[in-house]
Amino acid sequence: MRQATVCIHKQALQHNFQRVKQLVPTAKVVCMVKANAYGIGVQPAIEAFDEADAFGVACLDEALEIRKLGNQKPITLIEGVFSQNEMAIAVAEKIECIVHHQQQLDWLYNYKEQYQQAGLKVWVKLNSGMNRLGFKVPEIIDVIQQLKSDGFHCVLAMHFANADVPDHPMNQHQISQLLQVKAACMPIEVSCCNSAAIFNYPELHFDYVRPGIMLYGASPFEDRSAQDLGVQPAMQFNAAIIAINQIKAGEFVGYGSRYKAPKDMTIAVVSIGYGDGYPRAFVKDNFVAIEGQLVPVVGRVSMDMITIDVTDIAAQVTIDTPVELWGKTRLVDDVATANGTIGYELLCRLTNRPKRIIE
Repeated sequence: MRQATVCIHKQALQHNFQRVKQLVPTAKVVCMVKANAYGIGVQPAIEAFDEADAFGVACLDEALEIRKLGNQKPITLIEGVFSQNEMAIAVAEKIECIVHHQQQLDWLYNYKEQYQQAGLKVWVKLNSGMNRLGFKVPEIIDVIQQLKSDGFHCVLAMHFANADVPDHPMNQHQISQLLQVKAACMPIEVSCCNSAAIFNYPELHFDYVRPGIMLYGASPFEDRSAQDLGVQPAMQFNAAIIAINQIKAGEFVGYGSRYKAPKDMTIAVVSIGYGDGYPRAFVKDNFVAIEGQLVPVVGRVSMDMITIDVTDIAAQVTIDTPVELWGKTRLVDDVATANGTIGYELLCRLTNRPKRIIE
């Protein structure tokens, strides 16, 4: 059997949630479980986050998956609904909506009585400079004041564009707009902190925080590791050696013959590739781990296989030797950096080919 596995550590997920609670002792925690809980899997995630105050998802289908699992915690659709029919379903399933444009407000008012009877909050999105979703100042003030006067319970929501770079000038620009709207709409609950902002802006935790990547044991920062942040990797991505080859100096490895052996080498083939979600387009040297030691990846990543240089540890490896693609020794953030991307993307784009194991 092909030995490609994704092992999910529920204890690490629970640890990371408690880390959030340690950092945010007073605000409520909306655990982001969109995109299949960042590739971890919705079911193990919501089971591990059983003390969460609510969950956040991108779309209605993701919310309904949680409901089908029997979980009745509050859920917020962070992009809102995409049609009036979806609003009807959201209300019936007691799913809260962000609103960020007039059409969504119209759909909301069409279900005003049912929405309010269900006790659902309306999350009103401020576009404070990221220019994706939301109402700008002063329009959002008018929107919130109208909603409040019509009996809706509102939450002012904002998203940072650069929370991971604390000295970025856009942060203060966004914060000033948030505080302006908050002051104009008091009393109102507020939510603006993602994982990075939880660390960098404790004074802005307000009523709800929305942790994502930190829950899964990766870092939102380029210069701070998961270990630095006190979170544990929740995913161990493993494969195994399926062949070992001896090659001579000057021979080539892999598609395109891009890698030329600088010396006589021992090359191992590992049963993993981009068909499993392992990245291909590396811009820096990349490594895997064997028994806690980093081992270089050489040659191009194929759909189903990679090749690694085990020359220095040849006596330690055999067919079926386990190889960590990312996990505890080789952090997903380090693999992402070598690939010119971020850990979020690697976690989210894993395919269903590797066998899933929940521990």
